[in-house]
Amino acid sequence: MTYTKKPLTDALRAECEAANALFLAKKNELKLTQRQIAEAAGITPVSVNQYLRGINPLNARFAAVLAKMIQEPIESFSPRLASEIAEMANVSPMVQPRREATEYPLITWVDAGAGIESSATYPTGVADEWLSSTENAGPKGYWLRVKGKSMTSETPPTFPEGTPILIRPEGFDVISGKFYVARNTVSGETTFKQYIMDAGVGYLVPLNPSYQPVVLDGSWEIIGRAIDAKITGM
Repeated sequence: MTYTKKPLTDALRAECEAANALFLAKKNELKLTQRQIAEAAGITPVSVNQYLRGINPLNARFAAVLAKMIQEPIESFSPRLASEIAEMANVSPMVQPRREATEYPLITWVDAGAGIESSATYPTGVADEWLSSTENAGPKGYWLRVKGKSMTSETPPTFPEGTPILIRPEGFDVISGKFYVARNTVSGETTFKQYIMDAGVGYLVPLNPSYQPVVLDGSWEIIGRAIDAKITGM
């Protein structure tokens, strides 16, 4: 059976067209190529072409990279993604008077990778520090501090090393563009990355273009979704 890809909606196609128009208008001035954009985004030049031609819809990661390279705000071609990125970066007011704050333990990456056995309460001594959030991370939610520089970006969203992130380990959906903790079942490595579905393939994508995306193959499992973060250094 031959599979025919469903065309984009008018709104999504209009975003691609606007992005492509800005790229064409700026590429000579900036000496910019689709290959350079692909390298910065950690994807193939074919994928870049598919975004700009309106074959695949733009996502937050690609929009942020493209905006930086053409030196234009994301709003200039996708107000939708600009709003989504602002929300992920927690730059919008988070006033939620009807939801009480809950404290969750700040645990180590080793404990996160091993998993905490389900029980009515956390085991005694699971953490020396507890942080609060109005987001619902579920009964086994926990905080981690971002390690390394792979999730640090010059454009929002950005998660510098040491940023506390709240993880919901149960009852979450896997959505392209959102942020997750994943574990390698072979090496035991645990990492925090953005999940991107591109041309039918899932990737764990760093926000820092100096790091390479990882194909989400059978050796990786997603063990939690990041639903809140605390901005440090303010």
